[in-house]
Amino acid sequence: QVQLVESGGGLVQAGGSLRLSCVVSGLTFSESVMGWFRQAPGKEREFVAAITPRGLTTIIGDPVKGRFAISRDNAKNTVYLQMNSLAVADTDVYNCAAKTTPAIVATLPGRYNYWGQGTHVTVSS
Repeated sequence: QVQLVESGGGLVQAGGSLRLSCVVSGLTFSESVMGWFRQAPGKEREFVAAITPRGLTTIIGDPVKGRFAISRDNAKNTVYLQMNSLAVADTDVYNCAAKTTPAIVATLPGRYNYWGQGTHVTVSS
């Protein structure tokens, strides 16, 4: 089975930083586009960041541009989301996602094939 397991979420004060990790198994990670999305209760899922299979290109969503960064380590089958200058508005459940068919970078959640269970990030004032 394909599995995506996120970790690193938790409670942080506004202005602080967190680093989320997502470990992937059951697919060829080095050929997969990886993305991060977030969703609050009653709201639509929002694009956060995406990275191409070899990590040569990244896309960052406008609400977090300049504060968040995505990276990957293909030897560890892991994608990361570094979150800096966190604000209360960043409080959400964060999910990682994998896209293999085709392996082309995308910002729409419907384009991704596999999803993790999510990790909750809470930012306090």
